[in-house]
Amino acid sequence: MASALAAKIGFNSLIRKQAKYFKVKICTMESDMEFKCEMKWKGKDLFDLVCRTLGLRETWFFGLQYSIKDTVAWLKMERKVLDQEVSKDEPITFHFLAKFYPENAEEELVQDITQRLFFLQVRKKILEEEIHCPPEASVLLASYAVHAKYGEYDPEVHKPGFLAEEELLPKRVINLYQMTAEMWEERITACYAEHRGRTKDEAEREYLKIAQDLDMYGVNYFLIRNKKGTDLLLGVDALGLHIYEPENKLTPKCSFPWNEIRNISYSDKEFTIKPLDKKTNVFKFNSSRLRVNKLILQLCIGNHDLFIRRRRVDSLEVQQMKSQAREERARKQVETSEGQVERQRLQREKQLREDAERARDELERRLIQLQDEAHMANEALLRSEQTADLLAEKAQIAEEEAKLLAQKAAEAETEMQRIKVTAMRGQEERRIMEQKMLEAEMRALKMAEESERRAKEADQLKQDLQEARNSERRAKNKLLEVTSKAIYTSPGPPSDSVPQELNFSRENLSFDFKDTDMKRLSMEIEKEKVEYMEKSKHLQEQLNELKTEIESLKLKERETPLDIIHNQNTEQGTSKHNNFKKVTVSALLVLGPFRTAHLQQHHHKMKALEILFKKESLFLFFILRNLNCGTLPNPDTAADSSDAANSHEKKLSQAAQLPALHTHLEKGCSPLACRISDRVASSGMSCAQRRVNSVQGHQLGLSPFLLDHFSLPLLSPVTVTDN
Repeated sequence: MASALAAKIGFNSLIRKQAKYFKVKICTMESDMEFKCEMKWKGKDLFDLVCRTLGLRETWFFGLQYSIKDTVAWLKMERKVLDQEVSKDEPITFHFLAKFYPENAEEELVQDITQRLFFLQVRKKILEEEIHCPPEASVLLASYAVHAKYGEYDPEVHKPGFLAEEELLPKRVINLYQMTAEMWEERITACYAEHRGRTKDEAEREYLKIAQDLDMYGVNYFLIRNKKGTDLLLGVDALGLHIYEPENKLTPKCSFPWNEIRNISYSDKEFTIKPLDKKTNVFKFNSSRLRVNKLILQLCIGNHDLFIRRRRVDSLEVQQMKSQAREERARKQVETSEGQVERQRLQREKQLREDAERARDELERRLIQLQDEAHMANEALLRSEQTADLLAEKAQIAEEEAKLLAQKAAEAETEMQRIKVTAMRGQEERRIMEQKMLEAEMRALKMAEESERRAKEADQLKQDLQEARNSERRAKNKLLEVTSKAIYTSPGPPSDSVPQELNFSRENLSFDFKDTDMKRLSMEIEKEKVEYMEKSKHLQEQLNELKTEIESLKLKERETPLDIIHNQNTEQGTSKHNNFKKVTVSALLVLGPFRTAHLQQHHHKMKALEILFKKESLFLFFILRNLNCGTLPNPDTAADSSDAANSHEKKLSQAAQLPALHTHLEKGCSPLACRISDRVASSGMSCAQRRVNSVQGHQLGLSPFLLDHFSLPLLSPVTVTDN
């Protein structure tokens, strides 16, 4: 079998030596092309032929890729095509792809064909999940892809279901949410409708502007192993070299920018990176094959050259290309504007025609309606004429009947006048008799009332006489009791005279106190909080809105590790450029501990209430002592027994008025105050004594409430002190 294979290879080589040409097949992102190449052609000859065919002048971004076993390689420009490790079968297949990516696609990509090829390649990588894209960005990118294909949105043309056959979202995003294809199409169409006024080229440019901010955009990954034998990933892109963990392709562990790398080399499978700073350690790693090291070095050289080229003045060729591109875009913009004006004119004419047709239909409908109304009016007129004739006949009959009734009424009126004259004579006589009877009844009633009133007055006089005699007897008895005593009984100490059930302490009372200072202080602190940061740009707002709309339908269990890492980076506010800067400068931000401030409450109000309560408590205690002691009249000053009895009865009458005050206190006072009011009601105090005690209460600094309701006689001086 080996001999047969060698014979076949030798036969093919012999055929190639005899032939002058060989066939190649070039696969681009849009179409496939076949060429006949001379045997002596180098890689540059074939590459230039493809670029001329495509009309591509920005050739430094692209290359011809071919497959070698389980890896890929790029066609070398300085070597012959057939001398490289290409396939021996004709036609030889090459893929025309972007080999190097720009840092800023909007500024660096000049030609529309260049932008188109990048757009198609990046879109394919996102759909095949070679570039990780979050769900909200996937929907927005899909809307720009639809715009780049179908042009400006037209609701009459782009009806529901027109995206049913399109592949717009990665499978990972579709499986991550519980959404149907119609729901995804609705989201994408809503974003698509917002891109009004853009051309297809502008939609492709916006697509690349969003895609270039993705973490895996433009990065070529290679599996490597460090000196410790740990598996790592080496990423090569337009900014430099990055080292990743195998399970995290989004966030690099460390990076080497191109302007900080002094030299890159490899020896067999060992690859060496020498930083520009000689004090920094040299980074060495091993790759799986020598061919991989060659590919890494080739990508490093190309990206480094473009990195230096971007930071220099553009060449004349590039300046000319940019000038032509600006003119071409301006021309297309004018054509687009003219096309938009024409479309707007046609739209206006169409709208006017539709308005005229609607107005005509409305007039026709109105005419039919008026005709129906006129017909109905004629019928109503006929009915009204018939009704008028009937009413005229009825009116004539009614007039004749009215004349007859008027004649009969006149006769009846004459008869009534005669009857009234006869009745009036009899009524006058009856009225005179009734008036006389009424006067007699009134006189009898007045006499009965006067008799009853005189009887009640006699009974009252008897009762008053009996009460006066009883009062005189009680006064005499009281006078005898008072004069029979030899000495006066002095009042006991205040502490012994107060009943046990009326003892009280400050601990048993409480105040409800609401301090509004803390609330006011909290409000001032809330007002001093910083305002929100400046609003994000329109693109970021769209991404956040899309993320919010579809977040409720997300299936957490279907998230990939890259989705989880991306969400963590988003929550931490990190991005591709922030990570690159952080790992480049190797800076660590140390956050100092925050100091907290504790608020202290003020007790000035509570202190004032406590002092006031202390004073009023002493006054209440003083009132209770006086109530318990009571007062006795002085026998030396008593003139006679009648004066003592009158004074005693006056005191009892004043005490009888105290239940009203007792009821008032029970409605608005505490239980202690109510018990004090009972003692007040039983003491029998005069108004003069209340006024005297009120003046003394003011001197003690007591509250108006106590002065108003508890003004009692003060029998002995009391000193109030604040302990």
